[in-house]
Amino acid sequence: MNNLKPLWTPSAQRIANEPITEFMAQASYRAGREFAGYDELHSWSIEEPELFWDLLWDWTDVIGEKGSVRISDGDKMPGAQFFPEARLNFAENLLRGKGAGDAFVFRGEDKVARRMSWDELRHEVSRLQQLFVSLGVEQGDRVAAMMPNMPETVIAMLAATSIGAVWSSCSPDFGEQGVLDRFGQIEPVMLIVPDGYWYAGKRIDIADKVATISEKLSSVRSVLVVDYLGQVEEITSRTPKAVSMKEAVEPFGPMPLTFNRLPFKHPVYILYSSGTTGVPKCIVHGAGGTLLQHLKEHRLHCGMEAGDRVFYFTTCGWMMWNWLVSALACEASLMLYDGSPFHPDGNVLFDYAQEEKFTFFGTSAKFIDTLRKSGLRPADTHDLSALKVLTSTGSPLSPEGFAFVYDGIKADIHLASMSGGTDILCCFVLGVPTKPVWTGEIQGAGLGMAVDVWDDNGSPVREEKGELVCTKPFPSMPIGFWNDPDGARYRAAYFERFDNIWCHGDFAEWTANGGMIIHGRSDATLNPGGVRIGTAEIYNQVEQMEEVAEAMCIGQDFEDDVRVVLFVRLANGVTLDEDLQKRIKAKIRTGASPRHVPAKIVAVADIPRTKSGKITELAVRDIVHGRAVKNKEALANPEALDLFKDLEELRS
Repeated sequence: MNNLKPLWTPSAQRIANEPITEFMAQASYRAGREFAGYDELHSWSIEEPELFWDLLWDWTDVIGEKGSVRISDGDKMPGAQFFPEARLNFAENLLRGKGAGDAFVFRGEDKVARRMSWDELRHEVSRLQQLFVSLGVEQGDRVAAMMPNMPETVIAMLAATSIGAVWSSCSPDFGEQGVLDRFGQIEPVMLIVPDGYWYAGKRIDIADKVATISEKLSSVRSVLVVDYLGQVEEITSRTPKAVSMKEAVEPFGPMPLTFNRLPFKHPVYILYSSGTTGVPKCIVHGAGGTLLQHLKEHRLHCGMEAGDRVFYFTTCGWMMWNWLVSALACEASLMLYDGSPFHPDGNVLFDYAQEEKFTFFGTSAKFIDTLRKSGLRPADTHDLSALKVLTSTGSPLSPEGFAFVYDGIKADIHLASMSGGTDILCCFVLGVPTKPVWTGEIQGAGLGMAVDVWDDNGSPVREEKGELVCTKPFPSMPIGFWNDPDGARYRAAYFERFDNIWCHGDFAEWTANGGMIIHGRSDATLNPGGVRIGTAEIYNQVEQMEEVAEAMCIGQDFEDDVRVVLFVRLANGVTLDEDLQKRIKAKIRTGASPRHVPAKIVAVADIPRTKSGKITELAVRDIVHGRAVKNKEALANPEALDLFKDLEELRS
């Protein structure tokens, strides 16, 4: 990796115009000293958390009553309480925008195109709020949605949270059991569904699925059906509790919205762990912590301002949907998309970006890598002059992915690789708009996040791989897990490895530039001969090869040790012969190290992924070792697991 100079450095003018520069000036005033740059600002934010989070509340104009206490029990993790006297409403803060400008633009593949003004958005939220109240939805009730990423989904979330109900969502491509494994645990009073959805140009019918799910979710009193394909009656005629949302809101005209202001930690969202090793954990997030973290990341780390046009390719089953919709609190316009990012071809999202003048484009590392290998070059074919920021998350972005963004998408852009998770509903490390971008590196830790890398003995390490930890509390730590009354499962998930320290489960490394590299999940870390190896290090090498479309590594228990097994999905027409195996091993040996070279390389037709697009190393490891995968419903392509059973190549 050539890291002698950065890929991109922000201009002095750009730095001067970034919101974080204004914030730093305010922070200097509060702190009583000047900050020379981001690193000093970050240090202050974790050394003086009461001052930092208090300033962030004021500077981002949070709507609500702050109270006199900023943090109580600030030395306890879990146990710290942020703004324990505060009262606020999540939806009220997201609905601050007014006027005729775009609140939403929506594309449903090439089938549907809509837009909605801020005034129209408030009117629709008002009507749905009245409907929810008439149906008996109350503070603390759960409202569940199996929905596409479309305006009605955001409107329903805002209506629910305006009352103080708790929102939980997944995408309509989840199987019946996958939905029941999630929503069945939280007992929602209302279920919101579409009448179907589009994917890759095909109409996908879900009438049977909705009828089954509705019948088995005994807590659900009402099923609202959103008209997307023009076949609402297909659902309502077969599901006794189901009514058309459009018809149900018909009696209600727009009225002034009311907002139930609640404690800072009142639940706003329930999200779910991937569920590939058992029934998904239900992770409960508080309104105040979610709002503050998203305002911080959007305004300071991504530079979002009123009028920006913000896109993220996501489904409603991924935390990035929750992250995206919070951009409304910046008075930014949401650019929503539902469907395949490659229908009718790989230009569709960049066509959308050009037409609507996106200023922010969010996607996954996998999308960037697929685009790179496809030969498409949006820099040559599209006007992306409005685009200021491109973010990548979901899995580590390879060095080649970094280079491709600047060569094939846009030369002058802030590329912000991010890493955090469903567990915290925000990022531990992410972009810093005033710092250079170095190949393969996430720029830095988030403000207010005491992120570090520790070895197995709990000692901090630099330029050495270890466990990603957070050593001080932060406001978006989960309230807890659903149905975990004594908090035992919650503590076991994050706090058992190191006492009073959040251990995230990522294998990470600080770089000489002060950035971070994520080497993959630490529970998927390979240990041949007792040496820890991150899977991303292998992927970064082998996926550079044109012959390899995709790769996955596991550690296989073999002869009282662990050997590295590399699975490859090859490009069309390519065969895994002896010559290709030698070249793959040579590439890994020279690009990573001899210890990274796999003992076995096996070609497979497909690689299993979660609904959010992450490869499932742990599930494959279980299959290879003859263990059952407990929750295949969490996978987008569960049939791919069968490709890894009883492989002859792995018996010797």
